[in-house]
Amino acid sequence: MIDTPDNAFQVVADLLVAAGTFGIGMMLWFAGEYVLHRFAMHHLHGTGMMSREHLEHHVHSTWRFSSTHLLSWTGVIVVGAAIWFPVGWLISGVATGVLLAAGWAGGYAFYEYQHARAHLVPPRGRYGRWVRRHHFHHHFGRPMSNHGVSMPLWDHVFGTHESPERIRVPRRLALPWMLDEHGELLDEFTDDYELVGNDRLDERQAGIDRARAFASQAPTD
Repeated sequence: MIDTPDNAFQVVADLLVAAGTFGIGMMLWFAGEYVLHRFAMHHLHGTGMMSREHLEHHVHSTWRFSSTHLLSWTGVIVVGAAIWFPVGWLISGVATGVLLAAGWAGGYAFYEYQHARAHLVPPRGRYGRWVRRHHFHHHFGRPMSNHGVSMPLWDHVFGTHESPERIRVPRRLALPWMLDEHGELLDEFTDDYELVGNDRLDERQAGIDRARAFASQAPTD
């Protein structure tokens, strides 16, 4: 069968609708990301596993893969299958449900990837630089701001967005990719960050860092 212009137009239209539905699913995740980060992780101050694990992440400001990521993926898949798939199915059929749920999971995958890279490797490009500035102000400056890790939309909507000129980073919590072999800030990052305090991390300081993290307060210098 030879494709007619009408058939080709319909194929393009179907592809655009599919891409738009997937994109809506991703946007649903970005809204969920903001709500979970702000309320389920920070407002609960360590009550429940999600909040406790997240605030421990603030204590050390490191990232590593752990079993909690498998639990998170399980939760994301369950929500996609139990909520967004049926919603899409009721709106426009099975394909819409699959695309909406897949977009939701894709948004989560994008968030996890960007979050891990922010902690582990230096930025590449304007977006990578933005992610790190946005996220590390949340870590080191104002934990009750900048809850949208991978996009700032909902922080702007709800007035929790902040973008200081430079991010103050306690030396003991500085990310390895920021530092040279002498433990000083690399020249390429001096426009965005400044190191403050000292790099001593004894038992007393660790206790202070934990207490402040669980109160959703910035670490001291």
